[in-house]
Amino acid sequence: MKMDRVEGDLDRIDRKILDALMRDGRMTITDLANHVGLTKTPCQVRLKRLQDSGVITGFRAVVDPRRLGMEHVAFAEVKLSDTREEALGAFNAAVRRIPEVEECHMIASHFDYLLKVRTADIRRYRIVLGEKISSLPHVSSTSTYVAMETVRDAY
Repeated sequence: MKMDRVEGDLDRIDRKILDALMRDGRMTITDLANHVGLTKTPCQVRLKRLQDSGVITGFRAVVDPRRLGMEHVAFAEVKLSDTREEALGAFNAAVRRIPEVEECHMIASHFDYLLKVRTADIRRYRIVLGEKISSLPHVSSTSTYVAMETVRDAY
């Protein structure tokens, strides 16, 4: 059972564990324990608590999308025709099923959602926009902004 944690529940050692794992998620428990100044067992207990509480949501490999031929990044503004909860839920569920959508954010603006979409090229983006994004529930209009260069990425 996951328990909600708030930022104030994290002490200095928890934050050191998180900082170390965000830099190197493959760090061994022994190295992590040494890094934060604990022995192995208390470090494992803290790590498990951080995972069980949902502070740590998972571990993954970070890959370079360009090496996979996925260099094209576009941002799509999406305006919905209906913004009642049921419509938002339908849109949210459907957009999660589009693998090209890397991020989807509900926005407080003149549009409703901002999507980060990654594809191989502009031709593929046009297909994703026309056949997938524009067909999502309650979409009334979209606008696209193509990224010319990524200056800083979260990964």
